[in-house]
Amino acid sequence: MKEILTKLLNHEELSREEMKQILIGITHSEYPNEQITALLTCLQMRGVTVDELLGFRDGVLETGVHAPLDCDRYIDVVGTGGDRKNTFNISTTSCFVIAGAGYKVAKHGNYAATSTSGASNVIAHHGIQFTNDIDKLNRSINECGIVYLHAQLFASAMKFVGPIRKALQFPTIFNLLGPIVNPSQPKCQLLGVANLDQMRLYNNVYQKLGIDYGIVNSIDGYDEISLTGDFKVTTNQYERIFHPKDLGFDIIKPEELVAGASEDEAAQIFDAVLQNRALPGQKQVVMANAAFGIQVLEKGQKSIEECIAIACESIESGRAWKTFEKFVELNS
Repeated sequence: MKEILTKLLNHEELSREEMKQILIGITHSEYPNEQITALLTCLQMRGVTVDELLGFRDGVLETGVHAPLDCDRYIDVVGTGGDRKNTFNISTTSCFVIAGAGYKVAKHGNYAATSTSGASNVIAHHGIQFTNDIDKLNRSINECGIVYLHAQLFASAMKFVGPIRKALQFPTIFNLLGPIVNPSQPKCQLLGVANLDQMRLYNNVYQKLGIDYGIVNSIDGYDEISLTGDFKVTTNQYERIFHPKDLGFDIIKPEELVAGASEDEAAQIFDAVLQNRALPGQKQVVMANAAFGIQVLEKGQKSIEECIAIACESIESGRAWKTFEKFVELNS
């Protein structure tokens, strides 16, 4: 670690393999907390490179619990979090709309860090029992098209740095890892990021991983498509700025997207969207995010208008809600 820290103090970059071995060393308690603190601080001050992020990803996946799913093509829809907008569970709701449309989804998530309700909060609120039992996970994705992977059951490395991250009180490389350590390693992902610097970083990460991806950012700072103004989308096929009207939607007021003051209020919005009784803005923002996820799954072969129609039909036909009901039945 002394050699590693000397490199960082000399503004040198670390290799993917070096970072992987450091992460593994952390899980073996090879370094005192002071050295880990120095490492995380140096990386944050200089800025994390693509290979450094991928190296820590490799280490997290190697030291964690694997979730091999017996279907080939499925997607995860996730945001980086930390945009402090306290939106309702847009990504998680979108996942059930995608599954309701007949696609496969492996949603990776955790409890909320900065909002009222994270993915794991809204899932647990409905009585779901989190598991890493591979037979149960495969039954869920095979019988209802979607499986939920609660991060804390899989990424064992995170517990070794929890107290350090809490003490530092600023974002570190670990805040960037969440979206790319899905233990099932999906070949498709729709990622929402809070700024364009993150979009560039993850764009290069996904290109190195060789997966089908879409990265979205609302220009006003949401880490998802908010429809509150213009938003940017980068995929394997294109890079473009959209206006809500390009999708046939009106601009949404930010207050329409707020999760509320409690987990119960956030869960009520989640249910209302899937049951096709939500506010128009809430329904439209879920349709938009689900549509870009569907386009990723379709390798860009369907227009976004076609994908919006598919997402709309999933909600209005009742299939999105029926998918969720089956999910609850299988996982409670």
